[in-house]
Parts: sequence; structure tokens; C-alpha cells
Amino acid sequence: MGKSRIAATQEELITRYRDVRALSEALAAPLSDADATVQSMADASPAKWHLAHVSWFFETFVLRDHVAGYTPFDAHYAYLFNSYYEAEGARHARPARGVLTRPSLKEVLAYRNHVDRALTTALPMLPPSAQALVLLGLHHEQQHQELLLTDIQHLLSLNPLEPALFDAPNPLPAPVPGPIHWMEGRQGLVEIGDDGKGDFAFDCEGPRHKTHLAPHALAHRLITNGEWIAFIEDGGYAQPAHWLSDGWAWVQAEAVEAPLYWRRGEQSWTRFALDGRKPVNLAAPVTHISLYEADAYASWAGARLPTEAEWESAAMNSATVGGNQLDGAGCPRPCAADQGDALTQMFGDVWEWTGSAYRPHPGFRAAEGAVGEYNGKFMSGQFVLKGGSCATPRGHMRASYRNFFYPHQRWQFTGLRLAKDL
Repeated sequence: MGKSRIAATQEELITRYRDVRALSEALAAPLSDADATVQSMADASPAKWHLAHVSWFFETFVLRDHVAGYTPFDAHYAYLFNSYYEAEGARHARPARGVLTRPSLKEVLAYRNHVDRALTTALPMLPPSAQALVLLGLHHEQQHQELLLTDIQHLLSLNPLEPALFDAPNPLPAPVPGPIHWMEGRQGLVEIGDDGKGDFAFDCEGPRHKTHLAPHALAHRLITNGEWIAFIEDGGYAQPAHWLSDGWAWVQAEAVEAPLYWRRGEQSWTRFALDGRKPVNLAAPVTHISLYEADAYASWAGARLPTEAEWESAAMNSATVGGNQLDGAGCPRPCAADQGDALTQMFGDVWEWTGSAYRPHPGFRAAEGAVGEYNGKFMSGQFVLKGGSCATPRGHMRASYRNFFYPHQRWQFTGLRLAKDL
């Protein structure tokens, strides 16, 4: 699942553990027990399931396996909160997580507290291999923090009241970005993949390897809502010319005519987010689009999607902790690009679809044991996304990071940057 290279002191690891765990609970703080229990679709999970599952991870792979005499908080939780670790045995079906009215949110928070007290007490005595699993678990929990936000956004969008989870002021008017500038990328042999220099990487990010890039260029910024509206108004969703066959079948079957959460009003488009329904910000990056939509837009614009290698090669010199990412509990919201012609928005705002299938890098080997099931077995039928989003916790992102979703999925903060051949 991951490659941890412990360099931090035990005190730093405990501090990091407490900070990550506290953010999860802060994100869930505005939720009622009902909010945290309901499951809006099979792809999403209830908020309290997220909170419990990440605790089950620490309890199972660290406390159970490395702390002598540890007794699980509740023997039933291994069945309820295992996700898809076959090596850990039978588990509750994913599409039915929303029927778990018990344990309550209060009981799940008590479970988290139990695990936290046991782990922070044990951590100074843990061997390096177990401390590496703690770091792995923290990155795993950060992934679930983003999923918790996007899953609750989807759930609340189905409520006719369209309630806001967080109070957030309307953004100050931002100038609509000027035309795209094309930034020529590296060509010839380049190296991509995890270089082993950071304190952590998921196993699917490596190994580092060489690949060949043909002459190409990337757009200096993301595609905006205003540009997407031009695509809509030009019949982008009504004509098959720019769509992949599967994408066109999806558009027709699902009656798709705009990004997820958009609604056409009498005067303009609006969107739903965790701050409720607001007018679409024309200057902000378009988000909640599928790979099919991103690919159709690129074709309509006379361009294409970047490959994973093109994107990663371009991002290597960008600050991974910069950009619009998640810093605390509140409403994540993509922001307009800075004015200028330099490469921007590489990290944060929206996950960027690439045209690359999620397949193993040359020489990939899954990690040993149950945790090795996390990434490798999903390398079929999905596409790679890069760069993180406004809902990705800051400090979680790397140029080599590989997110992956099926081409029809769009409830995550997904957008696009154009590429073209030279």
C-alpha cells in the first residue's frame, strides 16, 4: 500500500497523528447522527463509516499486530469497517454501509478515542516497521478526509433543502483569466515515479523509471467555468462528434447536460457545494466532471488531455504544498488562477484528469501482506488524476501521486488542463 521512510522523531509522529485525527473530527463536527449515517450511492460511504474505518486500520495493522495484549474495542467492528482487505476476512457489503444505524456517531467517536489513547501510549515502544504503518495510516486517513467531504456533499445535494454544511462568504469577484498560454514540456527521455527522497509514497507511485515524451505543450492553467459554459452553449453535450463512444452512451443514458451539481437558472448557472447553492463563478476552474466530459471538451477545443508522464514531468519543479488545498474544517472551493502566463494551479483546486490508464509502472510490485491490496488490485479500467484538489489536506500531495477513478465518476473535485502535440 505504501512505502514509509521514517525520518521524523517519535514526538513529531505523535504530533502529526494527533493533528490528522483532529481534522477528521473537525470536518465531521457539523454533522448530525443522521447526516453521518446515510449513504447516497454505492460509490460513497457514510461519514461515520469513514471515521470508523480509518480507526479500524490503526487498530488492526498497528495495535492488534504490534502491541502485546491489546484487546479490540469491539469484536464486531472488524466485520463492519473492513473495506476490501480480503486477507482480513469477511466484511459488510459496501453498497449497504448506509444501513448501519448502529453504532451511533457518538459510539464511533468513542471508538476513535479508544484507538487514539492506545496508539499514542504504544507509539514510543513500537518498532520502526510499525511506526511506518502509523505514517501509512495517516496518509490513508487524509485520503478519507477528502472522501468524507465529497461524499457528504453528494448526500446533501440530494436533499431538496440543499442545506449548507459550512457557512462561507461569497468569494470576492475575480477577473476572468485571459487566454491560455501554452508551456512547452520536456521531451525525450525523462524520469517519473517516486524517487525515494520523501518520507512516504504509496506503492503504486514507484518505481522510478524512464519514459519517452514526444514534443508537447501544456496549458498554463486549468479550464474555467466560463469556458465550460461556452462548450455547453455550442452544443457540447448535444452532439456526438467530440465524444468517445462510451462517453456518448453515458451522456445519453444519464441525460447529462452540465457538470455535476450545476443547474440552469433564469439568468445564469448555479452550482451546489458545501456552502449551499450559489452562482457559478465564471473565473474558477470547472469541477465535478467525468473523464468522458474532460476528453470531449479537449476534443472540442482542438487539444487533448495530458498524459500522466507529461503532467508529472511538468510538475516536478512546482511546490507541492502550495496552491489551494485543505487547511482546516470548512468549505473547499476551487479558486481562480493567478493572472500571468506561468504554469500555475498544478497542486490544489481540482484533480486533473489525464488520458493515461491507471496501470502499474514498469517493475511495480505490490507491498507485502494485507496492506498490499490497496492499490495494485485496482489497476483495471480506471484513469489517473494528478495534483490534488481544494479538498486534499495540505502536505498529502506529491508530483508522483496517482489518484484514480472510473471514467464516468465525477463526485470528486475533478477538472482538466489541456495539452497539445507540437
